[in-house]
Amino acid sequence: MDKTWMKISNRKDKAYELGVKNFLKFAYSQKFENQKIPCPCTQCNNFCNQTKTVVEDHLLTQGIRKSYTRWIHHGEQFRHQNCEDSTKHGDGEEDSDTEDLNDMLHDIGTAQWGDNWAGREESTDDSLNANHSDTNNFLKLLEDAKKELYPGNHFYSKLSFVVTLLHLKTMSGWTIKSFNALLEIFRHALPPEATVPKSFADAKKLIRDLGFKSEKIHACVNDCVLFRKENENFDTFPNLNCKEPRYKMAGSRVPRKVLRYFPLKPRLQRLYTHKEIASDMRWHKEKCVHDDNIMRYPADSEAWKHFDRLHPDFAVDPRNVRLGLATDGFNPFGTMSSAYSIWPIYLVPYNLPPWKCMRDPFFFLSMLIPGPKSPENEIDVYMEPLIDELNEMWLGVETYDAYICVVHDHLGSQ
Repeated sequence: MDKTWMKISNRKDKAYELGVKNFLKFAYSQKFENQKIPCPCTQCNNFCNQTKTVVEDHLLTQGIRKSYTRWIHHGEQFRHQNCEDSTKHGDGEEDSDTEDLNDMLHDIGTAQWGDNWAGREESTDDSLNANHSDTNNFLKLLEDAKKELYPGNHFYSKLSFVVTLLHLKTMSGWTIKSFNALLEIFRHALPPEATVPKSFADAKKLIRDLGFKSEKIHACVNDCVLFRKENENFDTFPNLNCKEPRYKMAGSRVPRKVLRYFPLKPRLQRLYTHKEIASDMRWHKEKCVHDDNIMRYPADSEAWKHFDRLHPDFAVDPRNVRLGLATDGFNPFGTMSSAYSIWPIYLVPYNLPPWKCMRDPFFFLSMLIPGPKSPENEIDVYMEPLIDELNEMWLGVETYDAYICVVHDHLGSQ
């Protein structure tokens, strides 16, 4: 589909108006006319759902976001852009998901190994392998990103094929059973040389070195204690009146309650591997316009200023991360007849400008506190792993900063 109209600055141009009409025709090709869709204008930025009439009006008055070259919010396939589109654009944009994946892998390598990773091709020593036991696994991931799905297929690599399938599974709500059935079809339909995983478990195993792993921590069914650190080997906690067993049955290793914790440190480090985001992490101090009489950003609040006065060493470096924490329980089954509630803990980096910090990529899920009931006053029990990690970061964590291309001590959070 021709998208050259998106680059036309004059929104009264006939070619631009025709492009808007064709975009709406494409967006509503599988929707009812009265349905609302994300508006890709420069103001809504796909965050606000609008009617067809409003979207058309916004595109003609505000203009379309020019970086929105893949219409994934409006029905375009996850991997749709072809070579013809690339030729028409002619501005060096990356059209290949494989190239995007390689960029992401480069960011991960930079986050873990900094300058050693950036200079790995010129380096003659074995510093990466000497200092990091997981380097070989990550280098294998790079090989999978370059390896064709099968000989002659230049469309998918082994890794991009799996990532695309897992993305579709998540977006479409496929069950593991249906995912495994689809893999079985691919194994029969594609050439024997195709490197198709045998199961969902194999697919997850292939991408596990991308990072962002979760930790499963056993918890007391009455929210008394987490079975971690010094309590890790207990079947029941000996120092409490609550003697509820850790496991469902005697001799079984199936826990009755599990907290899912998502480590924060690698996600914050990942922010600094992208030059633009690393620059935005300094926005609150270097670009935010402060007015003592107006509070329009957390940095204007008295709490923020009071913290800076208490910890001047922390406040002096704008790269040090400040986080907001929020939680709210919800019913995962979507029915009022069930009293089950689950409690997610979210973290938001307030360093970023307001138009970024609340966007999905920067809205971090820290943990999922299981039900069936609210933890209430015992929520502090579940906060232990997060507090431990924040205390570790408060002392400083070595982090590569792509904005100034150096390694710095990435300090803890407010």
